[in-house]
Amino acid sequence: MSIYQTIAGNQRYRFDGLKALLAAASPARSGDELAGLAAESAAHRIAARYALADVPLTDFLSATFVPYEEDEVTRLIVDGHDPAAFAPLSSMTVGQFRDWLLDPRTQTAELAAVERGLTPEMVAAVSKLMRNQDLIAVARKRQVVTAFRNTVGLPGRLSTRLQPNHPSDDLRGIGVATVDGLLYGAGDAVIGINPASDNVPNCQAVLQMLDELRQRYEIPTQTCVLTHVSNAIELIGRGAPTDLVFQSIAGTEAANSGFGIDLALLQEGYEAALSLGRGTVGSNVMYFETGQGAALSAGAHHGIDQQTVEVRAYAVARQYKPLLVNTVVGFIGPEYLYDGKQIIRAGLEDHFCGKLMGLPMGCDVCYTNHAEADQDDMDLLMTALTVAGVTFIITVPGADDVMLSYQSTSFHDALYLRSTFDLRPAPEFEQWLDGMEMLDGKGRLRDTLASGRPMQRLIGGMQAVTDGR
Repeated sequence: MSIYQTIAGNQRYRFDGLKALLAAASPARSGDELAGLAAESAAHRIAARYALADVPLTDFLSATFVPYEEDEVTRLIVDGHDPAAFAPLSSMTVGQFRDWLLDPRTQTAELAAVERGLTPEMVAAVSKLMRNQDLIAVARKRQVVTAFRNTVGLPGRLSTRLQPNHPSDDLRGIGVATVDGLLYGAGDAVIGINPASDNVPNCQAVLQMLDELRQRYEIPTQTCVLTHVSNAIELIGRGAPTDLVFQSIAGTEAANSGFGIDLALLQEGYEAALSLGRGTVGSNVMYFETGQGAALSAGAHHGIDQQTVEVRAYAVARQYKPLLVNTVVGFIGPEYLYDGKQIIRAGLEDHFCGKLMGLPMGCDVCYTNHAEADQDDMDLLMTALTVAGVTFIITVPGADDVMLSYQSTSFHDALYLRSTFDLRPAPEFEQWLDGMEMLDGKGRLRDTLASGRPMQRLIGGMQAVTDGR
């Protein structure tokens, strides 16, 4: 194990290995304090960053964060490393890597070229040396484009997940929330529902209702019930109209075991979804969610700080070429991200790190009601993420998820972001909105209450679909 040292304020600081160094260099957050990994003081944290800046990137290729023999995520990271892609960076320290990322000459092509040469730990390390504006500036350069029934991640676009959750999975209630979101131009990333009852027949009923509504109006989007990957495989076997296979993932084998998954099961779900061939413009069929604190909450973090172990989850995600990945940044609770400042920082970190790992990164800009955060904090985070080129955000009616009991962002928030930054939805979805007479001549959303026609058509279709059940 390498020992790292530096002197700050006439005091020598010693860090026993990269794992300890990265933990001490992390911005303050409650989860690392809970785990006993955080820096002891601000001076200790700054000293760790000075030491980290001088660490050669090659040190990460020999460091062991979780033993190779004990952890399949580690094996995935090590075995998947591309020395040729790493070669342009091989002589750099972490600090020099930061400078290279911020160099105006480094753009999306250069970032994409080195993607497979980066380990999650390298990416986490460089993020710890960056201010929030640095995270925004670099993430904005990296474009990641994926496709299924529409194309997500193109420049000048901001997509949304329409999340019509219902506390009893009532099909009419889900249908009403879906129509509400569509009338605000939401839903091009996915119409995705967290089921209140995670049983296969219930999930199948919701999937069928959404698919019938989608087909009735030829909506160029994808639907998903966010059930366990094993349920998705069974649904596919039953012939349910399954577009995307969803799963929450984490950065260690033990944490994934807590979710009831391993890499083999993810591969099975990936292959099952691919076999259906339901995509029309692309074949990205997976949807993953992550979040800082997941591994720690399962007692499966192996002494790694929560942000670094989070980035290891992104190595899992990119293995399956997902259509969508998002961090549910404030959902796990204040035990891991205490207040608005910590949530904002974590959201920007996750987006930056996901983009460097080559992921179509979105964010559920959210918090639980017992966190020291409010919607003003969410306004700042969703605005900063939009500047950073976030692929998509979650949108729920009124920003209040009545099933999961947490606060997120609303259909109206997406309108604010698109209007303020002159952004549009996915091109295929935008064409559909125009065909439904929901856009004006300048591509802006019409007042659908004034004309009434789109609302009447969609509500009529929703009633026909749900009444048939």
